[in-house]
Amino acid sequence: MSNYKIVSTKNEPRVELKEALNLSGCELSINEFGANVSVPFVHSHKQNEEVYLVLEGDGVLFIDGDEVEVKKGDAIRIDPAGKRCFKAGSNGMKYICIQAKKDSLEQFTMSDGVINEDVKPSWL
Repeated sequence: MSNYKIVSTKNEPRVELKEALNLSGCELSINEFGANVSVPFVHSHKQNEEVYLVLEGDGVLFIDGDEVEVKKGDAIRIDPAGKRCFKAGSNGMKYICIQAKKDSLEQFTMSDGVINEDVKPSWL
């Protein structure tokens, strides 16, 4: 397992994975709120942008004084200075938050990926 690590996140309402997965380029958390539960504070960041992916349910995002409805399938990017807070709707909400330093991504997908023809899984 020198090139990967797997941890279980089942049955946890909030899991931060930087330390658990030894992440070095981002922070990742999985968050689940019951009906009408809110993050208990508004926050921003010094240098990290955040991407939120709503996996289940719906709710409201407070961002810079605005209240915006969000739902399953929404992807939201917030600049570091954005003042934010989430509240789950009446059915609760589960989302992933990915946090990385703004403007640090140098390569992605096609410019960073390498096809490895020398190894194949059993299904190829």
